[in-house]
Amino acid sequence: MPQEFSQIDRRHPRNDALPKALGLERFAADHYPEGLLWAGARRAGIPHARIRTVDVSAAAALPGVVRVLTRADVAGSNLQGIVHKDQPVLAGDKVRHCGDAVALVLAVDRETLARALSLVRLDLEPLPGVFDPAQALKKGAPLVHEGRRGGNVLVRASIRTGRGAAVLRECPVVVRGTFSTPMQAHAFIETENGTARLLPDGTLEMTVSTQAPFRDRFEIAQALGLDPMRIRVVAPYLGGGFGGKDGATVQCLLALAALHAGGRPVKMWWEREESMLAGYKRHAARLTYALGADRDGTLRALSCRIVMDSGAYAHLGGEVMALGMESAGGPYRIPHADIRGLCVYTNNPVAGAFRGFGAAQTAFAAERMMDRLAEKLGMDPLELRLRNALRRGDRNAAGVTMTASTGMAACLEALRAHPAYAAREAWKRAAPPHARRGAGVAAACIGVGYGRGLPDAATARIELTETGTFRIFNAVPDMGQGNASAFALIAAEALGQSPASFELVQPDTACCLPSGSSSAGRTTYTYGNALVRACGALRDRLLVRGAMALLADDTADLTLAPGAVRHVKSGRAVPLALLARMMILEDRTATAEFVMPVTPDATGGKGFVIGFPHLLFAYAAVLALSEVDELTGAVRVRRFVSATDGGRVLNPQGFEQQVAGALIQGMGWALSEDVLTREGRILNPDLSTYLVPTAADAPEVDCLAVDSVEETGPFGMKGIGEVNLNAALPSIGAAVQDACGARLDAAPLTPEKVLGARPRRARRTP
Repeated sequence: MPQEFSQIDRRHPRNDALPKALGLERFAADHYPEGLLWAGARRAGIPHARIRTVDVSAAAALPGVVRVLTRADVAGSNLQGIVHKDQPVLAGDKVRHCGDAVALVLAVDRETLARALSLVRLDLEPLPGVFDPAQALKKGAPLVHEGRRGGNVLVRASIRTGRGAAVLRECPVVVRGTFSTPMQAHAFIETENGTARLLPDGTLEMTVSTQAPFRDRFEIAQALGLDPMRIRVVAPYLGGGFGGKDGATVQCLLALAALHAGGRPVKMWWEREESMLAGYKRHAARLTYALGADRDGTLRALSCRIVMDSGAYAHLGGEVMALGMESAGGPYRIPHADIRGLCVYTNNPVAGAFRGFGAAQTAFAAERMMDRLAEKLGMDPLELRLRNALRRGDRNAAGVTMTASTGMAACLEALRAHPAYAAREAWKRAAPPHARRGAGVAAACIGVGYGRGLPDAATARIELTETGTFRIFNAVPDMGQGNASAFALIAAEALGQSPASFELVQPDTACCLPSGSSSAGRTTYTYGNALVRACGALRDRLLVRGAMALLADDTADLTLAPGAVRHVKSGRAVPLALLARMMILEDRTATAEFVMPVTPDATGGKGFVIGFPHLLFAYAAVLALSEVDELTGAVRVRRFVSATDGGRVLNPQGFEQQVAGALIQGMGWALSEDVLTREGRILNPDLSTYLVPTAADAPEVDCLAVDSVEETGPFGMKGIGEVNLNAALPSIGAAVQDACGARLDAAPLTPEKVLGARPRRARRTP
């Protein structure tokens, strides 16, 4: 692998930056086809009930209403889901959460649609519900899915390594704790939406805000009884996703509407309140831990039990739990572990993929246990982590050997060497009046890619255009993380061109090639590897054509230069535009595939379907410097310092954006974000009551990239989109405890909790 690059590891503006800033980039929400109809779903509004009747007569009679559809109008299985298909497109017999769709209305405008939805009459027989996993697991608890083997347990799994939890009895030092993390909403700017139209030739054409256009075709087809190859899905840039658009949101409802729209285009766009009601959420979790060590701080044993709330349907519950369990021991060597997980059905909102994907929940518990152990041993928390940090060749708590790049120790050492870490005590002493300052450290890791059990592959396509520039057919959506721009950079390096020479076609199942979802930190690694191979094939072809044009004996003395094939010794060159006109389209197009490697380890895991274990991991160490208001209990993060191992950095600007974005999103989950429910009903259904961080809340962020190369990655990278989020909550929790003594084991760390938990100052005597 070359060590000197012409484009890699240099700052480049993103290809989409200017058009987005000027409002020229068209998101799915910006599409308004001529003659469109509006589609909307009538939601159940109660968490658990038997459906007696759905009366649509008044809605159907309203002028401007074109159709009102119910379960009887769905020709397929009526079930959607990525792995486990248990969620109805339109509920017919039973509703299992407040957001279940019961009827679908097509109308000529939004006003008529809203009126018609209010006229759909539901006769529902309320059923007892379960709203807490502990309640759902009790004998005789109401069943969310009747007749299902396993009752309310979606997935039960375990990992046992070494001698398991029995070793805790031999450990001279043991710490214990129980932790909880809340449900979190994705709160993306562009809520779930899309347009669809049934063409005269029978093709269903859709433009959707989605993270997985190729998989969408099969999910839609199975649910509605269609041919997946007659469905075309176009995925423009997304206005945010974070996992909340991984899996069908509007897709099946929108496709069903288009099938009954008489050839007219249909648009569906959820309002913020509907997005909160029906969209996916981060799994709430309860985690019970015991961690054992020797007196010198060497970790020996871990026991933990993880219970996750999947809500009413499976979606990706088992897979989220799998990654959480794999990460339960953190980025540390723990030779003996007993890790047990339960993912449970309730009548709460549906949980699904969210940045951090289960590892965020377990990172909070694992890292706060490390702080608790450091406190008991009288050790520096960072030094304790460094003593136990995974290195290449070590096995993690889940029994996976670290054979790929493993930069956890390097991250901790970089954090320790940063001036902010050295100056943290002086910074704390300089706290303003009525405030206390604290510093907290956390480490985190997360698996890259899908893991075992699900093919993780990408197929890249690149074309030399007739004008001598290049066109990349991007097959994995860009939801704001900048992967499309990274692809241009990778191709520019591989072909010796300027990034400005590349046009990006965003995912379109009609012209791009299947490459999996935009998720799991896999996007740039998998598609980038495929793209490097495709560029290599095209480069070889262009050099052969160049040799013919330049009358060169062979290609040994030829090179690809910006806009031309050049003969190195003579300096003669032939423009790429001329070569392009000498070639047919098939000749100037190259494709290549890449399949993510998997670990050969046979671990002690039981009960998993897919997602465990992983081969590649990203790592991060984070310092949080926080202030606690003595009067209100409000916590304010003033600075983050992060050291990250994501392999080689392709574009420092993109790297910094991903690190800062993950930390600030994690800060929101740590301090304020909590989807509050009462018996399945959401109490904070909009952004005036569900509070996310704004620019005014954003702290200073220092982004350090450790010197790391992942040999299997494109130009040495692997992925950095998720890992820093996992470290945000535990680092802030440690900083709050350092500031005021409040040990908070339940997130978010609200002012009320801080005031209720902090030790009181002794009253001063006169």
